[in-house]
Amino acid sequence: MSFKQHKESAAGIKARVAVLIVSDFRTPETDESGDLASNILEEIGHFVKERRYVNNAEEEIMKEIRSILRRDDIDVIVAIGGTGISSKDLTADVVSKLLEKKINGFGELFRFLSYEEIGSAAMMSRACAGIANRKIIFSIPGSPDAVRLAVQRLIGPELSHIIFEISR
Repeated sequence: MSFKQHKESAAGIKARVAVLIVSDFRTPETDESGDLASNILEEIGHFVKERRYVNNAEEEIMKEIRSILRRDDIDVIVAIGGTGISSKDLTADVVSKLLEKKINGFGELFRFLSYEEIGSAAMMSRACAGIANRKIIFSIPGSPDAVRLAVQRLIGPELSHIIFEISR
């Protein structure tokens, strides 16, 4: 099958998504980025089954992601926050430890597109993605602009196609 045929075959697949917000201060009432990711995904036809909040602590992040990975009703985890280079940015590290297969192009494209918007500061993003337990995990920065870029331009357009590919 060609790339185009693969993508066409995947067109009807709707993802079941868990959005995980990693933050020491965001709450459901103040979480603009989680709202944004959920709204964009739902607008394009996917299902946000759950939103969870976890503190910026490696053990807590690991516990939450492992819990979601065990669920049969979730295909995708979008982890928001913790992808920078400060000592508090732990999400990308935890996600990388859990991945069985990396989707290197996601982080590369995210940084490229970010560079077009914010310049050289884009190099400090450690956004990443990959497969664990036959589920897709995306680890993206927490700012609303970064979430919009990641979900609208990268995750949304390919989500059905990725699910199709990992289910084969």
